[in-house]
Amino acid sequence: MDLGLAGRACAVTGAGRGIGRATARMLCEAGAQVLLVARTEDELRDAAAEAGRAGAAVHGRATHLVLDVTDPDAGERIRDEAEECFGSLDALVNNAGAARWRDPADVPEEDWYAAWELNVMAPKRLMDASVPAMAERGWGRVVNVASTAGKRPSGHMGEYSVAKAAELSLSRLYADRFAGTGVLVNAICPGPVASEMWMEPGGLLDQSKELAGHEDRERALEATGASRPIGRLAEVDEIASAIAFLCSERASYVLGSAWSVDGGTVQVII
Repeated sequence: MDLGLAGRACAVTGAGRGIGRATARMLCEAGAQVLLVARTEDELRDAAAEAGRAGAAVHGRATHLVLDVTDPDAGERIRDEAEECFGSLDALVNNAGAARWRDPADVPEEDWYAAWELNVMAPKRLMDASVPAMAERGWGRVVNVASTAGKRPSGHMGEYSVAKAAELSLSRLYADRFAGTGVLVNAICPGPVASEMWMEPGGLLDQSKELAGHEDRERALEATGASRPIGRLAEVDEIASAIAFLCSERASYVLGSAWSVDGGTVQVII
């Protein structure tokens, strides 16, 4: 399927690894010009090189910007970098995020504020900086990467769940605000994904193992997969495919959605 993204300029945050890295690669494969944004330069440089190689045959391009999206001027810096490199910014993927499993009683107040900054204020600032110009040009896409935890709170990720619920509300607010301008704002809600956030040592898999009392990583992984109707964790490309579609010309009548891409985890019909 031709996504109609050839020559479109996109920015993806949290692009050094996981879902963001896969999304940047897929957008380049569709012929887009992609600005990858993250905090860790080595990972980001590798991800941009990978995306550039993937898009070479269709004139997809990739560059990168080392940046913490919670910086107050992050939105302007991403917009300005995209405009300098590509001439405009047509699609924004707010993917940067972090999560931790623990008892809610163990979450210090500063971590509640940090979750709010990362999952609500950072996407808001990025949209504020980029969406008005998209609206003036009459075309734009925003995909906010939320979580199933935003639809059904996780008892082991309290601050994350509340912030992701707020991100879904923010996404709908901006979708309504810019409806009719050609800018389509949507969100997706993944469940557990076999990315570094889950699978690396000390990640969510190990944290869930300790909290649930599983004897090893394999048992913890089996239990997590078994709790999904589809029977397994998602692969990063499965989430990235949904994001790339929502960034595309093909998603021209999708607005204000909060797509569950979670293997049936949240069993609701909205």
